[in-house]
Amino acid sequence: MQWIDLRSDTVTQPTPAMRIAMMNAAVGDDVYGDDSSVNELERFAAETLGFEAALFVPTGTFGNQLALFTHCERGDEVILGEDTHIVWHEVGGAAVIAGVNLRPVPTHNGVLDAEQVRRRIRPEGDIHLPRTSLICMENAHSSGRVIPLAAMQEVWETAKSAGLKVHLDGARVFNAATHLGVDVKQITQYADSVMCCLSKGLAAPIGSILAGDTAFIATARKKRKLLGGGWRQAGVLAAPAMLALTEMTQRLGDDHKNAQYLAGQLASLPDVRVCTDQLQINMVFFKICKEIDEARLLACLNECGIKSNGTEDGQWRFVCHWQIGKEEIDKVIAAMKVALAAA
Repeated sequence: MQWIDLRSDTVTQPTPAMRIAMMNAAVGDDVYGDDSSVNELERFAAETLGFEAALFVPTGTFGNQLALFTHCERGDEVILGEDTHIVWHEVGGAAVIAGVNLRPVPTHNGVLDAEQVRRRIRPEGDIHLPRTSLICMENAHSSGRVIPLAAMQEVWETAKSAGLKVHLDGARVFNAATHLGVDVKQITQYADSVMCCLSKGLAAPIGSILAGDTAFIATARKKRKLLGGGWRQAGVLAAPAMLALTEMTQRLGDDHKNAQYLAGQLASLPDVRVCTDQLQINMVFFKICKEIDEARLLACLNECGIKSNGTEDGQWRFVCHWQIGKEEIDKVIAAMKVALAAA
């Protein structure tokens, strides 16, 4: 069966061109700095994202946690949105790896309020207080929303006035740039470091990028080794990752258009309400406004060759990617009609 997988854009398979690139990649031991494919990927990623240097890491969570581990000392405090990926979906890694305290701030649809951030920056001189060392932002947000540049700038200026660093969880930063119609550097200019994921909508099989200044990346490289992230012949992964950055970033608009089409089709179904205020990238959030047997609906979709996650906080989420086009969406809608009737 050819599955239609709506669970996430992490399920993307490598493109045919990526598989060829993997087979033909030049490789070497990256711990020794000998892998030319990795070296070129890191050089190109740094240039693309607007930083001095970059580091190829296994996952987005690895990249975010490595950033905290590099920016902070144990016992420090990190200010960030209460609904961010670092808070919700990284297994409490900040406490285990960097040994830092997270100080979450309520957001408005994922947007950090600069004044709320300012109020939570710890004053110096009181031996009872932890040291605030880092502020984290996320764009695009995991809610499917894109954070306006003006809001990022306000948080950035608040951080700089307090002498603090800013890390950007940019797992889907190229989706954010696509939605805003800007070069990605216009987003990353408001961060001292950024993590971007290559294995979500960009379809690389493995890997994320952590970028920052030269000194930051030199320290992060050593700490990556400490965490067991030293690559050997990693060129077989860097080669498709390069295609993710050079080719797949250019087609993200297709995923966004497909998400809009999917949203419109879902909205035409009885008892389905699409969350249109979360429809800015490749994700469609919606609610089913009647009592259903969720397990039965999922089973019906599965029987039709469609994979979906269940609800989270009452919401369903379908995610578009390069393997979900209009033909697949039409099949999903036909299956949803049957599943809603059966559930």
